[in-house]
Amino acid sequence: MIGFLCGKLVHKAPPLLIMDVHGVGYEIEAPMTTFYQLPPLGHDIILHTHLVVREDSHNLFGFAHEADRTLFRILIKISGVGPKLALTILSGLSADEFQRCVQSNDSQSLVRLPGVGKKTAERLLIEMSDRLPEKGTGLSVSLTGEPATNTTGSTRQEAISALCSLGYKPADAAKMVQALDTGDKSCEDIIRLALQGAVR
Repeated sequence: MIGFLCGKLVHKAPPLLIMDVHGVGYEIEAPMTTFYQLPPLGHDIILHTHLVVREDSHNLFGFAHEADRTLFRILIKISGVGPKLALTILSGLSADEFQRCVQSNDSQSLVRLPGVGKKTAERLLIEMSDRLPEKGTGLSVSLTGEPATNTTGSTRQEAISALCSLGYKPADAAKMVQALDTGDKSCEDIIRLALQGAVR
């Protein structure tokens, strides 16, 4: 599994973009919510990725924020929702906007998306209702510990994600990092200091 890619943006033509990672060009499909945040060609970017392997193809999907990738992974587990439709949904709605649709049972907003019919919208509302954070909690906050920003791959965010992988709840991991004077510290240093503070 390819968790993320860091490289130079060399081509973008929605929904496809190409990243040059140490001389290897990766073709990546991304939702428009990610394209809106891309810098001009030639700049370095970091994308959270998900690889879909099929008999006749290997498709790599990229997202500016981890919350978007997480929602993508949840969506493709829903019956009748494949990677292409999940990408369409994320192109029309951000992760938090989609969550609000589910929480308010707003099928009309979903039906407006290309490829989402009434039955699919109703299935999404039913099946996603118990898979998303409870009302009042933003999806990006609950999944990453702090609101998603335009700066992807930040050391603070990486440290929070690492703490979550160690078993800490996202909110607790965020508090542990936010309590530190991170300055120019590396991700490893931030994790070490956070863990030291947790055992005191």
